[in-house]
Amino acid sequence: MVAVSPLTGRRRLMAIYQRLLRHHGHAGWWPGETPFEVCVGAILVQNTSWTNVEKALGVLRERALLAFAPLRALSADALAPLIRSSGYFNVKARRLSAFLSFVEGEYAGRTADMAREAPLVLRRKLLAVNGIGRETADSIVLYAAGLPLFVVDAYTRRIFARLGLIRGDEDYDEIRAFFEQRLPRDAALFNDYHAQIVRLGKDVCRPKPRCDACPLDALCLRHGVRRRRAHH
Repeated sequence: MVAVSPLTGRRRLMAIYQRLLRHHGHAGWWPGETPFEVCVGAILVQNTSWTNVEKALGVLRERALLAFAPLRALSADALAPLIRSSGYFNVKARRLSAFLSFVEGEYAGRTADMAREAPLVLRRKLLAVNGIGRETADSIVLYAAGLPLFVVDAYTRRIFARLGLIRGDEDYDEIRAFFEQRLPRDAALFNDYHAQIVRLGKDVCRPKPRCDACPLDALCLRHGVRRRRAHH
């Protein structure tokens, strides 16, 4: 982790967020009409794009399967072809089945009841479910349960390494702690901040960045970014 004092880090993180908010408005993330849909989407989006996930969710929705009871009634083998568009569909079908079994055992099939847990307790339970890693667990905790855990993804690593606030190769939980220790513990803030990061990473701060279009241009140290040569 780059050496950044808590006070300086807090000010910079909030300055970054305010610039993104002014530029984009509230970003509104995660897609999903219910906490259950958010959970399903968080598992299906592993190693694929959201566009592919939307196709799979559309199939489930059209067949009236995008709810706990009808989805729980399916075997992993029956579920797999329905989510083919999400990629790795056999693996993801088993992971969804494991998650549904977890929700049945812990919350009697009511994903909304996850919101009653302490954030780290729910996270620990989710991490014990086959196929749910830290980013997926934190996405479910934040976006489905509405509890304050900061989600870290590849966009977070790329953007904040270029800004000079992290190296980018730290352990997931070290980066998560960096944000949580410096921001108000507010689920709505964490939700929108991560959504802003996703939008910036997809549209501007790409592997080959569009720095001239970046709302963070004045704040960015451009670590790891090759500067353009001046033309004479």
